[in-house]
Amino acid sequence: MRPPESFIGQPVRSLQTMLRVIAQTDDNQPSVIPDGIYGPQTSAAVSAFQRNRGLPITGVADQATWEAITAAYEPALILVGEAQPIAVIFEPNEVIVAGQRHPNLYLAQGMLTVLSQVYGSISPPSLNGTLDLPTGQSLASFQRLNDLPETGELDRITWRQLALHYPGAASLQLRENS
Repeated sequence: MRPPESFIGQPVRSLQTMLRVIAQTDDNQPSVIPDGIYGPQTSAAVSAFQRNRGLPITGVADQATWEAITAAYEPALILVGEAQPIAVIFEPNEVIVAGQRHPNLYLAQGMLTVLSQVYGSISPPSLNGTLDLPTGQSLASFQRLNDLPETGELDRITWRQLALHYPGAASLQLRENS
């Protein structure tokens, strides 16, 4: 999807883009191709939106329709766009060692669980926020696969590799489960 600033000065294309996103979350909303032309398809999509929202059905994006479309677009964009990334706080040179509890371990353990299900050579960790023996073994297995020092500890380098491998493994697992 194009960045929002690319639609500045292009109100018809902006309208069409918003209607297209809304259509992805609302089966009653016809989709349109954002071509910048306010033709019959755009007019029909605006009319359908107006009908679904109890607005006067004119096929024209007046101020009330525009405001309703923008109000519906923002939550629809959350549903169809990429998930919000998590900014993980990891201090420079921080290393989470055996026996230590840390909030980031819950995330790492979740990622390692998925990776252990996709790659049979990684043992499943515990899911307790503590770097216990099963989690340390899981980390060491993952580190071995990535040619990292096998410390069984969670450092920034291991975290980075987890974050790089997790999306692909999770996507693969989702495809297999559907």
